[in-house]
Amino acid sequence: MDLLAEVGRRVRERRKERDMTLKDLAKSAGLSERFVSELEAGRANISVLNLAGVASALELPLAAFFAETPAGVIALLGLRGAGKSTVGKALAQKLSVPFFELDQLVEQEAGMSLPEIFAIHGEAYFRRLELQVLERFLDAHDEAVLATGGGLVTSPDAFKLLLERTRTVWLKARPSEHWARVVEQGDLRPMQNRPRARAELNRRLREREPLYGRAQRVVSTSGRTVGDVVQELLG
Repeated sequence: MDLLAEVGRRVRERRKERDMTLKDLAKSAGLSERFVSELEAGRANISVLNLAGVASALELPLAAFFAETPAGVIALLGLRGAGKSTVGKALAQKLSVPFFELDQLVEQEAGMSLPEIFAIHGEAYFRRLELQVLERFLDAHDEAVLATGGGLVTSPDAFKLLLERTRTVWLKARPSEHWARVVEQGDLRPMQNRPRARAELNRRLREREPLYGRAQRVVSTSGRTVGDVVQELLG
C-alpha cells in the first residue's frame, strides 16, 4: 500500500463526509489550502504534528489514518459504455472481493429483463425495486465492487444511499467513447427505433454530469487500458 496515497484518500473521504471544503480543512488545521490539496493527492510528505492537526480538524483519531480497513463496497457510476463492468471485474479480482451488477440483481428480483420491467411496469416501479435491492445488498455485503446502472444517480434515495454507505467512483469517458463501446459490445438497445440515439446519449451525459461529479472519486477511462484505470483506483 502506498502510505501517502492512502492517507490522502482517507483525508479526502472524511472531509467530504463532513461536507468541508479544502479551504475549511486548511484553515481548521492551520495549513495552506495548497498543502491540503497535495496531501489529498498523496503527494505531500506531512509531518506527524501537522497530520495530528488534520485529524483534529476532521474529528478523527490520528491512528485512523494508518489502521487497516476493509475495502468496503466500491460503487462504480457512469453512463453505459463507461467501462463499469470491465473495470469492476478487474478491480474486484485485484481486491479479492466479489463483483456485482445492480441491474442484474434487479432482474433476478423481478424475474424478468430490464426492458420487460420498463415495458410492463414503468420506470417508477423499476426505481422502487432498484432501491429495495440496493438496500438489501448493502446490508448483506461489507466488501464488494458494484457496477450501478447509468440512471441510478437520478433516483435521489438510491443515490443518497450510495453516497452514505459506499465509496463512489465516477468512471468518466468522452461521449464518443461511450457510444463506440456500446456499439462494440453489440448492445443495440440505445439505437432501436431512435435515429437520434447518439444525440440523446450526449444530452443525457451532459445532464447527469453534475450528479456523477458528486462521487468521491472521478477516474477517466478515456484512451486508457483497464489495467491503468484499476491501478489508479488502487492508488
